[in-house]
Amino acid sequence: QVQLVESGGGLVQAGGSLRLSCEAPGHIFRTYAMAWFRQTPDKEREFVAEHSWTGMSIDYASTVKGRFTISRDNANNMVHLQMNSLKPEDTAVYYCAAALHYTTDVDGMEYWGKGTLVTVSS
Repeated sequence: QVQLVESGGGLVQAGGSLRLSCEAPGHIFRTYAMAWFRQTPDKEREFVAEHSWTGMSIDYASTVKGRFTISRDNANNMVHLQMNSLKPEDTAVYYCAAALHYTTDVDGMEYWGKGTLVTVSS
């Protein structure tokens, strides 16, 4: 069973920063695109950012572009999401996901983590 394990969530004030991390098995990390999604209780899971395994494709949701940065640590099979200038509307459970074929569609993800909660206070 493939496990993606997120870490780094927590409580932060508006304007602050957090860094999320996700560790994946090596055989997944080396060939899959890695992505972040988020979800609140009243909304469907939405795309945040994605990084292809080649590094040739990186995408961000318009709501986070310029504030969030996704990166891959190939030595440690990890993907990070650096979140700056956080806003209360960024509050959500953030999920790490892996896709064999690059896509920003939630239905295109093959594997998911259990999520980590990010709370941004105003």
